[in-house]
Amino acid sequence: MNLQPYLESELLVLRPMETGDLESLFRVASDPLIWEQHHSRRFRRDEFELFFTESMASGGALVIIDKITGQIIGSSRYSLIPGVSHMVEIGWSFLSRAYWGGKYNRDCKKLMIDHAFDTKDGVVFFVHETNLRSQKAVQKIGGKRTNELTHPELMVKGESHFVYLIERGQL
Repeated sequence: MNLQPYLESELLVLRPMETGDLESLFRVASDPLIWEQHHSRRFRRDEFELFFTESMASGGALVIIDKITGQIIGSSRYSLIPGVSHMVEIGWSFLSRAYWGGKYNRDCKKLMIDHAFDTKDGVVFFVHETNLRSQKAVQKIGGKRTNELTHPELMVKGESHFVYLIERGQL
């Protein structure tokens, strides 16, 4: 699976993250309210730089661009799950608050899920138990919370995360 595709819709362009995207992404991420229900403090420059470096090293990071304005409005990431070849994880996503409320997140995840289903049978989302906003967002796009995924690699996030699954043909 190509973990850094170029994906496009009427609303968005998703492209591989580049080192030159740091400042644009930090402008978005520096809003503390984005991280209000998250266990990290990525609105701080030092924590965001660690997140950005990790994203770049992952080989699966994408920036999310508003197609009309050309502005970077967030990022997301694919991650292969060791030992689980038929699924891929989508996560580490954030959007500017100006784009919250539905169609942009839905469009981004649809692009990513459709691309994943070219080669995978399922998409997994790990969502921290305190992040109610992200739980609702994953449910809105069709994610079903499951306790049936018992493979050790799928439970690597531990008990503090819920596992949501979207399988091919489910949407």
